[in-house]
Amino acid sequence: MDGKLRNMTAIYLFWGEKVLLLYRQGGRVVNNVWTGSAGGHFERDELNDARACILRELKEELGLAPEDVENLALRYIALRNTKGEIRQNYYFFADIKEQADDDIVSNEGTCRWFSLGDILSLEMPLSAKYVMEHFCTTGRYTDKLYVCIATAAKAEILELPES
Repeated sequence: MDGKLRNMTAIYLFWGEKVLLLYRQGGRVVNNVWTGSAGGHFERDELNDARACILRELKEELGLAPEDVENLALRYIALRNTKGEIRQNYYFFADIKEQADDDIVSNEGTCRWFSLGDILSLEMPLSAKYVMEHFCTTGRYTDKLYVCIATAAKAEILELPES
């Protein structure tokens, strides 16, 4: 391992009991799978600020401003060792405010609203799949921060309390 890192962020947007997913097309790392509503790689000035990264991605990919969402929270940090690099994914969750347009389009692919019960059968990136499985069974009922260590065989997801 040569210490190469890839820092990425994603957000899952909710409208009541529905979650907005993106069928990402044309991505460098994630392509032709369902992902969070928006997300991407950190810019240099965002390396210590995952929130700044996801707010930029929301604007660039969905045209949403910070005032269009509420309850924005970092809920999962996933680590995966793959293709010679450590991938660090920061997963945010938020609600779309009532006044926001529910017919959201993305310049990264096709957006579609799903019920949580329907998403676990979708093709997703490995870390995202583990995170959403945990969120559906546990995370949606808490406000805790979790860390996920993902391998092809399994994931370990633990609460990450402040210490």
